[in-house]
Amino acid sequence: MAASVPSSCDCFIALPPATERKEVIFGKNSDRPRDEVQEVVYFPAAEHAKGSKVECTYIEIEQVEKTHAVILSRPAWLWGAEMGANEHSICIGNEAVWTKEPISEKEALLGMDLVRLGLERGSTAKEALDVLTSLVEQYGQGGNCKESLEAFSYHNTFLIVDRREAWVLETSGRYWAAQQITEGAKNISNQLTITTEINMEHPDLRNYAQSQGWWNGEGEFNFSQVFSPTNPPVRMEAAKARYSGGQELLRKQEGSIKAETIMDILRNKESGICMDSEAFCTMGSMVSILPQDDDLPCVHFFTATPDPSRSVFKPFIFIDDVTPVPMVISPYYGDEDPVKRQPRFQSRPDRRHELYKAHQQAKATMESGQEQGVKLHQTMQNLERQGLHAIKNMLTNGGSFDPEEMADLFFDCVDTEIKFYK
Repeated sequence: MAASVPSSCDCFIALPPATERKEVIFGKNSDRPRDEVQEVVYFPAAEHAKGSKVECTYIEIEQVEKTHAVILSRPAWLWGAEMGANEHSICIGNEAVWTKEPISEKEALLGMDLVRLGLERGSTAKEALDVLTSLVEQYGQGGNCKESLEAFSYHNTFLIVDRREAWVLETSGRYWAAQQITEGAKNISNQLTITTEINMEHPDLRNYAQSQGWWNGEGEFNFSQVFSPTNPPVRMEAAKARYSGGQELLRKQEGSIKAETIMDILRNKESGICMDSEAFCTMGSMVSILPQDDDLPCVHFFTATPDPSRSVFKPFIFIDDVTPVPMVISPYYGDEDPVKRQPRFQSRPDRRHELYKAHQQAKATMESGQEQGVKLHQTMQNLERQGLHAIKNMLTNGGSFDPEEMADLFFDCVDTEIKFYK
């Protein structure tokens, strides 16, 4: 286990012709404090009274009249999400980033709140992008990004994806730039990647950069060059190696990328993409298949457990009646939650869900090097392969499936995994 590897996250997107089939593949590792629990939660579509409010992690904002159904992988203590998908085939993941703009100490929207808000309110990637940029401009970003008295805050970058395209959104306070991606493969890793190819931007972005003395107004405007910090934190410097490693792993598979490809990349420890340090670890992972044929369902795989190299990716499909999966939902503490009470973070309740507890015991067995651990790991791999094979058959056979079977798909996979561990 590396002692000096800093916090990180990595997002990946592949569109035709980089993919094996006519589908878009999305993936993300959520690298968080290693004692934090990540849950996978489903929220159905809902209608809301006009003029009502929604309480995010720290602040209330105006609610919209209708929110979409979403599946989220999130740190169990907060309202938003690290990554997720909605019923309209949208996926979003976020990354921490630091810029020349100072981090606001004032509580506002977290980047993770913005992920959920974009999914609940957008029916295309472009709509979700517009939701995020308008909220960033209106409410700003700020607040502690981990469940601790120790302050840890950042700006955010986002990868926003649908069946046709992807958008990279990079922010600096209330300012932002966005780049559209319609083909090929791309990854983002805790740094600004948008240079001169800017498809949308905050209307005052360049004027603001000039007013701060970061740009002289001459020549081509390079967002990354203008807004990246002069003396970046260590975690941003370390991200350069992961970013390059991710690019290379994508390049080697270009033209044949599929869900398994991204799963393998998320499990890659040599590059640092699969994080395992004293303080931070990959606490949850997600991979999505978004077929470009609208008649085929999208499939979203979640681990709901730390370390994808020792976890099972389990499939979820949006249908009308989704079976709740309490085994991956953390205990709920309501208004008594130390996150909600002032002053915040005075204590930390037990947020472990049933799968997390079972997986932690199994992970120790797998890492022991004993025969029992090797067999358990092989069993997990077989379980995942069976799920992938079933999904591939469904998608290649016209996407027909029994809605009743799909209602229990994620539940059954989680239940089977827990039984294997016991």
